[in-house]
Amino acid sequence: MIKKLFFLCTVSLAVVLSSCDNDPNNTIDQVLDGVDSGAVLRTISIISGELPIGVPGSQFSVEVEEQDNQDGALLSSVDVFVGFTDNSPDNGTLDVNEQQVSTIDVSAFSPGPQGLPRTTITVTLDEMSAALGIDQADLFGGDLFVVRLAVNLTDGRTFSVDNAGGIITGGFFNSPFQYSPTVVCPLEETSFVGNYLIEEITPYVDGPTFDDGAVVEVFVGDFSTERFFFTSNYPDYCTTPNDFRFTMVCGTVIVPIQESNCACSSGADYFGPAQNPSPYSPSDDSVFFVTFENDVQSDCAAPVDTTYKFTKQ
Repeated sequence: MIKKLFFLCTVSLAVVLSSCDNDPNNTIDQVLDGVDSGAVLRTISIISGELPIGVPGSQFSVEVEEQDNQDGALLSSVDVFVGFTDNSPDNGTLDVNEQQVSTIDVSAFSPGPQGLPRTTITVTLDEMSAALGIDQADLFGGDLFVVRLAVNLTDGRTFSVDNAGGIITGGFFNSPFQYSPTVVCPLEETSFVGNYLIEEITPYVDGPTFDDGAVVEVFVGDFSTERFFFTSNYPDYCTTPNDFRFTMVCGTVIVPIQESNCACSSGADYFGPAQNPSPYSPSDDSVFFVTFENDVQSDCAAPVDTTYKFTKQ
């Protein structure tokens, strides 16, 4: 691909002399310079990005592809590091600096569809805990492990998140070098899904926040503990459906910061976590409640907590 880009650049030079100059702001030049001088570790797919508590074999797993200016011939190995961020201070704060857990030799890689070396890197929860000296009994939903990868080349250079520019970590190359698998309590993907009657049980904020009294379908979100449904935001004013998301975190329903498509200005960061979120029972999805902060940024009025009751139909 790089050779083709250089060829196209040369051809274009004959037509428009300035089209392939050395302007440092030229995106193609930046990409080529990055590939020529270093290496990327593209994320092909995150196979397992959650760490369920109490489930044997819980692990983080990602398929990656290494690329350098010699089509992977410079690859020597990949070092795997892990750190920990404690997001459940109620049971103590236990942030731990990263430690190396393994080194993946080039022999573990095999050619992918484009001939570039690929492999699957897996780190179990047991390995993470042992490397960091963490008792798994101290883990709680929402805690984060941070897995960082570093590519070692045959010429002695190493590349990771600390020396990869934004054009490498995102965009086409999608090479973040770092991932944050989250600690969750296991939840069946068949739980808390299907048709639910939603009812607002707290006082209205200038009318209902969602389609109060409607039946909505709740779906599994981007990961096993996330749920979402579509509803109007402030249906007295706006009727276009918007997705609303919440996460079942070890007995508590947490609503992340998200936008509203009906607000007084931008609607950004409009709904968010409540001071006192609603609990849920993992064994009973017939009725549950979702409590969230309404108008987090005081876009239209002062923030208030709103609660909806969900009754399975």
